[in-house]
Amino acid sequence: MISYYVGLDVSKATVDVGFLPATFPQFKISNDPDGFAQLIACLDELEVERVLLEATGGYERALFKTLQLRGLNVIRVNPKRARDYMRSMGTYAKTDRIDAQKLAKFARDIEDLPPVEPNQARDELGELIKLRGNLVKDRDSNKRRMQQTTYRKAISDYANHITYLNKKIKALEASIEKASNALDQEKASRLRSVKGIGAITCGTLMASLPELGRVTGRKIAALAGLAPYNNDSGKKSGPRSIEGGRHAVRCALYMSTWSVVRHDPEVKAEYEALRARGKLAKVAVVACMRKLLVRLNAMLRDGSKWKEPRSQVPAT
Repeated sequence: MISYYVGLDVSKATVDVGFLPATFPQFKISNDPDGFAQLIACLDELEVERVLLEATGGYERALFKTLQLRGLNVIRVNPKRARDYMRSMGTYAKTDRIDAQKLAKFARDIEDLPPVEPNQARDELGELIKLRGNLVKDRDSNKRRMQQTTYRKAISDYANHITYLNKKIKALEASIEKASNALDQEKASRLRSVKGIGAITCGTLMASLPELGRVTGRKIAALAGLAPYNNDSGKKSGPRSIEGGRHAVRCALYMSTWSVVRHDPEVKAEYEALRARGKLAKVAVVACMRKLLVRLNAMLRDGSKWKEPRSQVPAT
């Protein structure tokens, strides 16, 4: 039986479906449960090796989850990766139909990611984290607006709204901690045992980086976008830099790492050594972020407690 690779070009209202080999005709479905049912009925009749779709600002989430629950090998990629792949294949024209076909080819060529089982509790935790982030942005925006006006009524209304948002944020933080415990209490407790890892960073890691504790140190750093990549050619040895990965994880780790630098002698020593070599503060803290993440990964992988630096075996 022929194995098919499937590319899905997702928009707000519709989804274009492409196949490789292209002997199976392309078609379009609506981006709703009725369309998903139509797609599943089609794929159930085929031997599907891999399905690939782009992240499209959330419009792909329901379809992605539906395909996961159906047991299909589905991969979601950053749109930039898909565009770069298409350009590398010499494709510059862009239509939904063309994109779906090229995504099917990308599905054939891409490597499988570590499998992550769908989990409703993890999805709900992720939504709570996102909601808190939106409220924090709203609160901070209102603080700036309040400083930019001299109208007393506006200042009063801004202040009242900020107070309201602070109460909602505090309530959400309690809900996030509760949801983290419900998802995996042992994992949450181990993460929060590290000085600098609070409820929000813990929840973000559990929701956005479920591979933590299940892969190698190198792989977890790459997934988070903290792995330094070479930039060498011939006699040139360019500076290493990070790229890609999961933005939410990096944002959460950034502030936590500053706290870890203060409390962990090994991480602090590494940070100071990098600064002494002339590295910028942000470059040094990114290196420490990677070190922290690799150590957290090893801790969860081995089922151990957070150890003192002298007893920690470096993971690579």
